[in-house]
Formats: sequence, C-alpha cells, structure tokens
Amino acid sequence: MNEMEQIGRLKHLIAQSGKECRWLEFKSNYQDPHRLGKYISALSNGACLDNQDFGYLYFGVEDGTLQLKGTTFKPLQTKAKGNQDLELFLRQYISPKINFTIEEFYDSQEQHFVVFVIPAAKGEPTTFQGVAYVRVDSSVTELYPYSDWVRQIYNSTTDWSAAIVPEATIADLDPEAVEMARKGFYERFPDKVDAAKAWDDITFLDKARITINGSITRTALLLLGKEESAHYLGHIAQIVWRLRTATENAGNIYTIPFLLSTSKLNDSIRNYRIKIMPSNSLIPAEVWKYDSKTILEAMHNCIAHQDYGRNERIIVTEEAEQLIFENSGSFFDGDYEQYIDGKKTPKRYRNPFLASAMVNLKMIDTQGYGIHEMFMRQRLRYLPMPDYDKSDPSRVVLIVPGRVINAQYSQLLMERADINLTTAVLLDAVQKKKPLTDQAIALLRKQKLVEGRKPNIHISQQVAKVTHQEVEYTDMKGFDDKYYQDLILEALAQHGKLNRGDINRLLLNKLPSILNEKQKTNKIDNLLRKLRSNGKICVDEQRYWHRAHS
Repeated sequence: MNEMEQIGRLKHLIAQSGKECRWLEFKSNYQDPHRLGKYISALSNGACLDNQDFGYLYFGVEDGTLQLKGTTFKPLQTKAKGNQDLELFLRQYISPKINFTIEEFYDSQEQHFVVFVIPAAKGEPTTFQGVAYVRVDSSVTELYPYSDWVRQIYNSTTDWSAAIVPEATIADLDPEAVEMARKGFYERFPDKVDAAKAWDDITFLDKARITINGSITRTALLLLGKEESAHYLGHIAQIVWRLRTATENAGNIYTIPFLLSTSKLNDSIRNYRIKIMPSNSLIPAEVWKYDSKTILEAMHNCIAHQDYGRNERIIVTEEAEQLIFENSGSFFDGDYEQYIDGKKTPKRYRNPFLASAMVNLKMIDTQGYGIHEMFMRQRLRYLPMPDYDKSDPSRVVLIVPGRVINAQYSQLLMERADINLTTAVLLDAVQKKKPLTDQAIALLRKQKLVEGRKPNIHISQQVAKVTHQEVEYTDMKGFDDKYYQDLILEALAQHGKLNRGDINRLLLNKLPSILNEKQKTNKIDNLLRKLRSNGKICVDEQRYWHRAHS
C-alpha cells in the first residue's frame, strides 16, 4: 500500500467511525511498550467482537479531535527493555502469535504516521503477558470479567469438523462403527429405512452428512474412524476416563471411533442401585446411581461441542459420588440455565457439521432438549440436579451427582409430584447454598417453599413439616429478637456485667445456623444497639455491659 492509499485508508476509517472504538485507536505519540502491548491485545479482541478482520492503532492522530498531527514515534528504532527491539518484545509477549504489521508513511505535508495493523482474534482471546484486554468506552481493561465477550471470541472459529482429510479413504472407517451408524440413522429416520438399506456405504455416509461427495471428513474419522487412522486428524482425539476414589485409582483412554468408544466408557463406570427412604413409607425407592442415557448424553455433548482447535482431550472423571465431564471450549450459544426448561433452541454450533451428523445418527438433538432431559432424569430419580458451576471461559465442566446430598430434598420430590422441573432446580440451589435471584426467591415464596431474607434463604415451615425437618427448620430460622434480648438481660442480672466476648459466647451457638460468623456478629451488634437505645443496658469505660438502672 503506497502512501496515498495509506492516508486514504486513515481518512476513511476516521470518517467511517467518527471516533475511537473497540477495534480502532488513535494516539498522538508512543508512551511505553507495556501500554502498547495492552492496546494490541485489546484491538485484536475488539476486532473479533465487532466482526472486523483487523484492528488498527494509529500514531500521529490527536485524541479527541482526530486531527492529523503526525508523530515522532519511530517503532523500528525504539527499544523496549535494555537493548531489545520493540517489535521483538511485543511479538515475544503477544499470544497466540498473530501476524500484526507495523507500517510507516507520510502525508502531503510530510507529517509522519505509524499504524499497527492487528488481525482479529480467532478462537481464543489475544493476550499480552498472559492477560487478555479489551477497550471499554475510552479505557483499556481486562477482558475476562466480560464473560459474554470471552464466549463470543472463543466461538469465532471456522468449522473444524467439516474439513476434508484428503489422505483418508473409506477403508479408514471402522466397519462395526459404520453398521452402528446405520442403526442410529434408521431410528432417527424410520421413513427412510427401506431406501437406506439399499444404499452402499459411500451413499449412506453422504446421505447421513458424515462425508462430503464421498470424501472423508474429520467428522467421519471422529465418529467412525479406525483407531489407527487417528493420526489423520492432527488432533488428540481421545476421551480419558479416570476413576478417583478414596480406595481406587484407575483409568483408561478411549480413542476413535467415538460412536463405539462412548458405549465402552459407559460400561466402565461403576453403576448400581441406591435406596431412598420416603418419610411416609417403610418401602425404599430404588434408583440407579447414574442414568445411562444421561452419561451418554453428557459424553456426546462433549464430543459435539469440543473446541478441537485447542487440541485437548475430553475427560470423564468418576469419583465416589459424582461424575465429572470436561470438554474444551465455553458454551457456544447462551448458557446452560437457558436450556433447562427445554424451550431454547440453539441458533449456532461450534462444530455444525459434526453436530448435524450426530443428530442424524441419533447421538444428540439440536433442539436444546439434551440438557433439559438430563435435568429431568435427575428430578425423576429424586437426586440433586446436574450443574455446570465449575465451567470457565475455556472449558465446560458438567457434574452429575450420584448420591443424595440432602435426604429431605429427595423426600420432598418423592412426596410432592406437583413440583415441576424449574422449582426442583431452584430448591436444588437452596440445598447447595447457591445464590438465588430475586425472581427465583419470589417464585419459591409464592409456593411457600422457602423463608428468610436474601441471602439467607432456607426451607419453609411447610416444607419442614412434610419432610420432618422441624428441628432443622428451627435451627435455620432461629428465634425472634426478644428471645435473644431476654438471654442477654438474664445473663446480666445473674453476673452483673459481661464483656463483648462473654455475650458472643452466650449467643453465637444459639443464632440461626444459616448465618455465617460475620452475620452472627452483626446480629449481636444490632441486639445490643436496640437494648441500649431502649434504655435497658449500658456500657462502661472498660467496655463492660450492665443492666441499666430503672
């Protein structure tokens, strides 16, 4: 690009944007290498967020007015630390390696300008010294607090799963896996069974959208490929199973074809029936510790939504009382809570070709019902709900409990068939002491299932009676203020005076168990304040409390 074109692009960008934005920054002069590195990270991430191919950082344009003033900054002559070249310093600490360019040019008035042309982040945030940045209003700040933006960047990849593998042929597919794929296809499309049985394998694979015009795709290898053909993928195509309990440590690695290996892994998991005793019956309810459909749904979701560009394994960890499923990449469209009730349909997928093939083989569905079904199966088995609370912007972590966390919660689900899935999920949050929104609390209050003041929400007296938790209810709710005030006054009448430590020892173990130590201390402060303002107690110079003289 010649200098006339450079100036033309600069003026066009100024006219187009009218101001700085997430992918466009103007500076009068260079300040320091660390600030420059942060700007490169922020503009790369901003370009991705705003669907731009590049971000631009111009030197020689006055902040605010956007007047072309020129700059004295000479990037090729500038040192970062010691005698290290500035460009080398930046490329050393920018990750992943993006091919930004530094261009210098002059306008007709011989004013000198510099522009950093910065490729948009793809598939993961661009970082400087391990930290990702983004422009918010007029400031450059860390990206990770903005979880929706992080998710959008991680979801910005092309469809890795649709790529054709030229070296692979149909001979690289496992015949048993192909036969299993046919069975899944027949179940998904019963009206096509007669025609499909007449198709040869190449025709079937194309019709099922596993191959493209007879060519082997990465999807075909992942789902149906022979184990010895895994090298064609250029990816660690593995599911790691780990058994980790107090008495056992074991593991295994399962590779392609994933259509078969997920069933093999499912067979490795220790599953047995557990008993839950209803409060109104001497006959226990027996349920499987884990639901096999839930296990397969979880594994198939990991396969469908894995970020294969990160070259990581899928991990399934079996602990004594829970299963943990981990795959690389964040939620691609929304978050899991939006899918619990089964009403949200995802609009896009990280691996659309792979997801489509798995739907055709009846491994997953694309209507958003998968998560809904997992939650519903747990509810129907009276067990705690699955959760994704340990997920972060780089991975999805699903935890499926295989035990009763709170027996009374399970008893309530057994005895109250009118409790729907949404309510069951919210009650599950109460038993796990998770924070609830005002809307969620209002919904539970309306059904008279909880009491208390946010954040100290606990089961209601009505629930306590149904589940025979009267004592636990009183322990959580506590008593009214007069009860505690009378305790203080009685103790002062008996002992004459008490210091604050004495009063704490008197009350701390009697206050509601739902309060933490700080909240209990604040509660005692309030009790003493009320008694003092009512003229019933006083405090002396040595900080001892006494009953006030009437």
